[in-house]
Amino acid sequence: MKDSTLTQSPEVSKFKDYFDARFARVSYHEKSGIIICELKSEYVPIEHFKDIFLRISELVKKGANQKFIFDKRALRAFHQPSMEWYFVVWKKEMYQHGLSIHRKILPDEPWFRKSVEIAKTQIVKNYPDNIVDKLDIRYCNSIEEAIEV
Repeated sequence: MKDSTLTQSPEVSKFKDYFDARFARVSYHEKSGIIICELKSEYVPIEHFKDIFLRISELVKKGANQKFIFDKRALRAFHQPSMEWYFVVWKKEMYQHGLSIHRKILPDEPWFRKSVEIAKTQIVKNYPDNIVDKLDIRYCNSIEEAIEV
């Protein structure tokens, strides 16, 4: 059973690289079903953002779908259309493949955190059929913390 594997969380060093590209590094731990996406740039153009997440979809569909950790600490620009697509399209599709646990690591900048909060409120309002109430979303300060909770 997948949930029992989370009681012994893997160390970051035990994750395998899935891909390492210009804008993101994605790794996963097969046994625990955890995927980590670390953004590497201050800004990710939407076409690259979507490509990253479509590639992550392949892992989710193959069964690495227990938990998704999204490390956005490198970002210095907030892009509403990317967030909207990620929230409304990608998360909804991945939920259908069993991915319901999301951990996020945000940049320390208060304006970025406020932008996320405002955008999320707007998306929930504009898309009443969203699945946010079905997801376990938590904000963490490090990848290690995100693996544990």
